[in-house]
Amino acid sequence: MIRYRAKVARQRVSEIARLGGVLQDAGIKIDSVASSIAAKSGRSMIEALIDGERRGTVLAGLARGKMRAKIPDLSMALEGRFGDHHALMCRLHLDHIDHLEAMLARLDAQIEAMMAPFQCWRDLLITIPGIGPLSAAAVISEIGVTITEFFPDDARLASWTGLCPGNCESAGKRRSGRRRKGNEHLQSILVECAWAAVRHDGYLKSLYHRHVMKWGGYRSQTAKKKAIVVVAHAMIVIIWHILATEKPYHELGADYFTRRLDPSRETRRLIARLEALGHRVTLQDTAA
Repeated sequence: MIRYRAKVARQRVSEIARLGGVLQDAGIKIDSVASSIAAKSGRSMIEALIDGERRGTVLAGLARGKMRAKIPDLSMALEGRFGDHHALMCRLHLDHIDHLEAMLARLDAQIEAMMAPFQCWRDLLITIPGIGPLSAAAVISEIGVTITEFFPDDARLASWTGLCPGNCESAGKRRSGRRRKGNEHLQSILVECAWAAVRHDGYLKSLYHRHVMKWGGYRSQTAKKKAIVVVAHAMIVIIWHILATEKPYHELGADYFTRRLDPSRETRRLIARLEALGHRVTLQDTAA
């Protein structure tokens, strides 16, 4: 059921994109000013366009909340060539979006009912940064809660999920570290959760930063994608330990990696780097 909900949610996103395409064809550029055409302000403007209103200033006046500060820009964005054909297509798209949202509401209610016996484990999982109630329900639906019965350790769970590096080695040479195939549904959930987790200060964000810098920095999309898989792997390991021990997530802290540095080794590394840049380094102990 949760997999089907994800499919319906993707259909809703696609339908909103199609609605945006119809508006673009009509020269209506609400999405260049508003964050989403599916929000209340955008919906009101589209409904007014369907009903026959064409004046940009009048349409912009339907903006709500923070969008009212953008009325001058909206007035210009709403001046187009919206015709009867566009009105028909927008009506059909809006009706379909409403239908999909009603389906999502019914699915959400059913999921909540099905999750009632697993609420204690769900509450434990949402202590992990980036994991919300729906994501926790999806994880439980994929791997269950009696985790040690099927996965004796976290490595086996990570391998089954497909979030651990492949092990292709021959004659002492490692040929590929490409991830193994695994549970694609759980992979996508964890990658989405990982992107949410790295927005919060803490261990997972530090882990992401560490690997992004290792593989090329923030200008490299490849580095960011590889680093987010590392975070997703860390999250499935955390999930195993939480379900196995029935204890909430323990935050290691944003300075976790800094605390583990060996001062003498780090000193030697920094000296070597400065000398490679042509500097002569003299060390002097600070006063006690």
